[in-house]
Amino acid sequence: MTRILAYRFSAFGDVAMTAPVFREFLEQNPDVEIIMVSRKNFESLFTDIQNVTFKGVNLDEYKGIFGLTRLANELAKEFNPDFIANLHDVIRTKILDRIFRRKGFKVFKINKGKEEKEELTDVWNLNKVQLKKTVERYADVFRAMGFRVELSHKLRPTPGPKSGIGLAPFAQHRGKMLPLEKSYELAKILAQKHPIYFFGGGKKETETLEKWEREIPNTKSLSGKLSLSEELQKISELELMISMDSANMHLASLVGTRCVSVWGSTHPYAGFLGFGQSEDDVVQVKDLTCRPCSVFGDKECYRGDWACLEELNIQKIVKVVNL
Repeated sequence: MTRILAYRFSAFGDVAMTAPVFREFLEQNPDVEIIMVSRKNFESLFTDIQNVTFKGVNLDEYKGIFGLTRLANELAKEFNPDFIANLHDVIRTKILDRIFRRKGFKVFKINKGKEEKEELTDVWNLNKVQLKKTVERYADVFRAMGFRVELSHKLRPTPGPKSGIGLAPFAQHRGKMLPLEKSYELAKILAQKHPIYFFGGGKKETETLEKWEREIPNTKSLSGKLSLSEELQKISELELMISMDSANMHLASLVGTRCVSVWGSTHPYAGFLGFGQSEDDVVQVKDLTCRPCSVFGDKECYRGDWACLEELNIQKIVKVVNL
């Protein structure tokens, strides 16, 4: 059995994107085992994937070079891997790479395509092209080790009856988020025909969504009520998910649920469309030459008017939902 130690500590959505890649890679290479090292609260993303062992770590316990050296020593001793897969490539993981190399381990890391992404998000660049999908960048790390992996880019719906539409109106950054009054109107329209379930987290989001539940018939807020594994279960039972370019899109991919995704200052061209999701289900304002101006949606609007989100007509979303 070949053992690969992989790590990625970042945002929830980025870690969620590794899971469908692991699933297909391990199905095609059944004599391989992956140890996934990440934040403890991400464990449920990997529970049903054969040959994945999840190792949750609290990064506050491993600060600085000395802390990371201790972490590398502990991981090497516990797992003694054949290969190291750095799926993150930030300062923390670069340091881990160096420590593992010094110990004689073979280390492979993701090529995030930073320069291509900088060019893509240059508002003066009018020649925007599709970049390599992030899931393929993950797969490339395993290919560089000498393994064969062909990603299907197809959803795998979970069996059983499906009902209702999920709506996750929040995102970490303003550049990714439809104005809340638009999401509220969208919920009102869709709830006339379908039960709507609101997804969110944190005190403020939960308060907002509970208010929506009181005001809009045929809606229910699940914000703050579910564990991650319960949330994945619920999303797997939906007919459809509606999400911003954020983690809920990737959760839908993980459980095989179709997702209509809304994009503002970011763009599927950067490679972050959910695994197996259709480009036909992408909703965006297409005729803005300044898009995309950001890979992660964390930049201020170059024009100052957030036209990519303010000008998005929710009827476009209703039309795409078209159930």
